[in-house]
Amino acid sequence: MAFKQQVYARYQQLVQDRIDAFRDMISALTEDAQNDAKGSAGDKHETALSMMHLEQEKLNHKLTEIYGQKAILDKIDPMAMHQKIALGSLVEANGMLLFICAALPKINIEGKTVIAVSPQSPLGQKLLGHEVGFSFEIHPTVYTISALC
Repeated sequence: MAFKQQVYARYQQLVQDRIDAFRDMISALTEDAQNDAKGSAGDKHETALSMMHLEQEKLNHKLTEIYGQKAILDKIDPMAMHQKIALGSLVEANGMLLFICAALPKINIEGKTVIAVSPQSPLGQKLLGHEVGFSFEIHPTVYTISALC
């Protein structure tokens, strides 16, 4: 498997693991609320249910966000080779490997660190549409694209 495909597969797995974890947390909260409803009454009960409901709403919001990240990853063809930087490009700039997809945690593969960059981020916006050799500045740092992997 090519390095870019490994990066893509790792990010797909990371997002799927996060989806599974949040679904499990939401299910556990739902179950706790149902169990609590059977044996409690009064103000403490209402407060506990209210707190569980708020937590469930937060988790649902986060899950929706993660589904958005998955939708972006699903649009990427890890086999595609780009001449210009686009969604799904693996870019080397200033010795860093940047994967243009969604804002996700950095990962390590084969001893190399890969940073996921959202196309909407300042760095992602500067990269999109450019080729190897392009230089640009963000704050005090000058970046030069040295390779498209």
